[in-house]
Amino acid sequence: MITGTTKLLGVIGHPVEHSLSPLMHNAAISQMGIDYVYLPFAIAPENLAAAIKGFEAIGVVGFSVTIPHKQAIMAFLSEISVLAEAIGAVNTVVRKNNQWVGTNTDVEGFIAPLRSQYNRDWSQTTAVILGNGGAARAVVAGCVQLGCAEIHVVGRNFAKLETFRDSWANSSLKANLQTHQWELLPKLLPHADLLVNTTPIGMYPNIQESPLSEEEIEKLNPNSPIVYDLIYTPNPTKLLQQTQKIGAIAIDGLEMLVQQGAAALKIWCDRETIPVDIMRQTLIKHLRS
Repeated sequence: MITGTTKLLGVIGHPVEHSLSPLMHNAAISQMGIDYVYLPFAIAPENLAAAIKGFEAIGVVGFSVTIPHKQAIMAFLSEISVLAEAIGAVNTVVRKNNQWVGTNTDVEGFIAPLRSQYNRDWSQTTAVILGNGGAARAVVAGCVQLGCAEIHVVGRNFAKLETFRDSWANSSLKANLQTHQWELLPKLLPHADLLVNTTPIGMYPNIQESPLSEEEIEKLNPNSPIVYDLIYTPNPTKLLQQTQKIGAIAIDGLEMLVQQGAAALKIWCDRETIPVDIMRQTLIKHLRS
């Protein structure tokens, strides 16, 4: 029941209508029995400054940040966590001492299923990351935290790849990474212990697309590599279907979505325990319906 004392949370993006965050967060809030509600706010880039002022005026407690605001939001924050600063993106904002404080829980969300489900020596792991956008930055940070031996980022635009590589030079996260143009991907695939797709290729409605060709799939490391697709609709993606056929271990983006959301809820509600299972099952049920 929403009352005059209900605390406001939400997600800002443009568009935001497709977001599954309200479903999973409100399911968790209901389970915990706390007086919060989580709402979607469609905010165009030109309205971001006015929206943040409005959130301050109506007492919003915190909010998630999605495309295209993860970088732009930083200009409106009084404090940014070291991790978010290193990544160059914020996905979670909380109101503290009448100031906006930003952090990034995408890294925690990315790492969570890798650490909890797979007992591997990450210091012997070669990671290959497809794409060099904002999501790739969180994945690089996650691979650094895991302690991966090698991190390779593959993209199609040479200038953007160079910018991506150079942006880590002065970062507090010492990311020992190499960047490569897409044409060199076949040479990297046989050595990939962890392959991560951060591109939108294969996302609904383009469910028959894959970032890898059949020829590239055949070059993938035969020793049970982990293939992690940040996309969660469809589930599984064509990439995961392709790679499972050759013995790869598949992880979809749903778990990252759930885990980064649970980490944000801990911050907003000052709780150590979040009903992650409820969040996960709510999304699975929705995606299957």
